[in-house]
Amino acid sequence: MRVSVCVGNYAKTPYCIPGLEIEVYCMEELCYCMKENAFLLDLSVMNDQLLVWIERGCGLRELAGALHPLVHRQGSLSMFVTAILRYVGWGDEASLSETEQAIRQGAGLSGIEKRKSQIDHLVEKKKYKSALRGYENLLREWQEPESGRIPAQEFLARIWHNKGVAYAGLMLYEGAAECFRHAYEISGQQAYCVDYLSAKRMQLSEKTYVDFAAGCTEWYPQTLELEKKYREAVEEWEKHPDYLQLYNRRELKSRDRQKYCEENERLVQALKNSYRCG
Repeated sequence: MRVSVCVGNYAKTPYCIPGLEIEVYCMEELCYCMKENAFLLDLSVMNDQLLVWIERGCGLRELAGALHPLVHRQGSLSMFVTAILRYVGWGDEASLSETEQAIRQGAGLSGIEKRKSQIDHLVEKKKYKSALRGYENLLREWQEPESGRIPAQEFLARIWHNKGVAYAGLMLYEGAAECFRHAYEISGQQAYCVDYLSAKRMQLSEKTYVDFAAGCTEWYPQTLELEKKYREAVEEWEKHPDYLQLYNRRELKSRDRQKYCEENERLVQALKNSYRCG
């Protein structure tokens, strides 16, 4: 049996890391999230709420006191984060140097680029509802950045596109299609057009989509490309073990109803046990 020794207490109330929307209950969880998401961190992490949580929630008054000058005298973000990691003993010096480098790379982004990166991270973590709120706020407050690594219009198109990805993650394909259409109209990129058609393919019935695609004569090559990808995806899915299991269960249902119900009970119980163990 392996026992992990924690630094400080396990807090009764979690702390939510700004920008990442991740709740942590102990210093080890905080360190893990900071290190893994160092590129996305910004100065909003350096705040009194975190110091209070460290002192009262985790019982680490000494660490909170050491961090206080960095928060109130405009210390650097990399110094703040590495001070926490070093106190907890999270990683060796080489690991700390990598974290510092990631923070510096993130610091080279403009404010809006940083915010978008944070919201994109929510999509990657499948926190689609939070991501949608973030993209909506970003678009509501949109102003062309004075400088940035990406041209302003292309950057705006990427916001719309990624908002569409969040909608698609929630299987809200009508909203996804609208966002992909906006992205295509802004940038003219063919990839966004294919994403728009893909969302319409998922939103509409087979017949309705065929009628829709027939009216998009200017996108004829894209509809052909999409259908090719669609057929390939279907063929790949039909070879997947999950599909074969579902197919076999449909066969079992038609042959032996009682055995089918017994198998359902077994699978449900296995899922419950898996959930409890997880």
